[in-house]
Amino acid sequence: MHELRLLAPQDRVEWLSEALEALDAFSVSVEDADAHSDSESPLFGEPGMPPPQAGWDRSQVTALFADQAQAQTAADVLVLQNGFESCELLGITELVEQDWVRLTQSQFAPVEITPDFWIVPTWHEPPAQAQRVLRLDPGLAFGTGTHPTTRMCLRWLAQHDVRGAPVLDYGCGSGILAMGAALYGAARVDAVDIDPDAVLATQRNAQANGVVLQVGLPDQVQGPYQCVLANILASPLQVLAPLLCGLVQVGGGQLVLAGILERQVELLQQAYAPWCVLGVHDREDGWALMTARFD
Repeated sequence: MHELRLLAPQDRVEWLSEALEALDAFSVSVEDADAHSDSESPLFGEPGMPPPQAGWDRSQVTALFADQAQAQTAADVLVLQNGFESCELLGITELVEQDWVRLTQSQFAPVEITPDFWIVPTWHEPPAQAQRVLRLDPGLAFGTGTHPTTRMCLRWLAQHDVRGAPVLDYGCGSGILAMGAALYGAARVDAVDIDPDAVLATQRNAQANGVVLQVGLPDQVQGPYQCVLANILASPLQVLAPLLCGLVQVGGGQLVLAGILERQVELLQQAYAPWCVLGVHDREDGWALMTARFD
C-alpha cells in the first residue's frame, strides 16, 4: 500500500478529491496542513449550527493506492491538469503493513459509568470491579457510552430506581439506554427510533446482551411509562415536547432528556413549560441532562 500526499488550497480540495477517486484511489482523506502548529484552524462546530468555515486555508489531501506505480501514475496525471496549478505534490510513501482491526479496536477501551457499571467492547475483558456490564461495539448507530450525553443518561439510571417500571427509550440509536434500563430491573422496556438501521442495531445488541426489549418504530409506542428517556438533540426535543410529556405516567413518572448543549437549557425549559418544569440534573463537557417529575 502506498500513500500519495498533496497540498491544496480550500477551493481545490473537492476537485482534487474527486480526481483522486476517479484515478482509483482506495480512499481519500483531508486534514489541516497546519495541524499542531500556531497556524492550526480548528473546525469543530456544534450540533444544529453551521460549521465555522467550509474548510482549512491549506489542506493536506492523502490518497491510498495499491502500489507505488498506481500512486506515481496518479501524481503524473494530476500535475498535468489545469486545476493543479495552485496545488503541490508532497510525496509518495510506502505504508508499513499493520493489523488495522487490532489498531482500531485499541482505540475503544471499557467505559466507566459508575464504579460498578461499565460499557465493555466484546474484545475486552470486563474490569474486576464491574458488577453490571453491557457489551457494545462501535457501529452505525449512535450510543457506545463514550459521549457525555450517553454517560449522563446511564448515570441517571444507575442513581434512580426503575425496578419493575415500564421504560421508554425514544430515539434509541444502539439501544444502550434501553439495555441499561433493563439491566437495572425495568419491567418492560420499549426502544424506538425513526432509523431502521438503529432498530436493527438495538435488536442485535439486546440479543447479544441477553436482555428483552420491545424494539420498533415510534408509531409502536404504547404509554404511559414510569420513565421516558430521550437522548436526541435540542431541536427535535422541542418539537417532541407534547408527545414525550404525554407518554410520562402521572403520579411520579420521570422525563429524562439529553443531547442538549448548556446554552440550550433555557430554550428547552420554555418549550416544555406548558407540561412540566425541566431542571438540569447533570452537566458534562458543555452538555446538560434535564429531567422533570410528573407528580
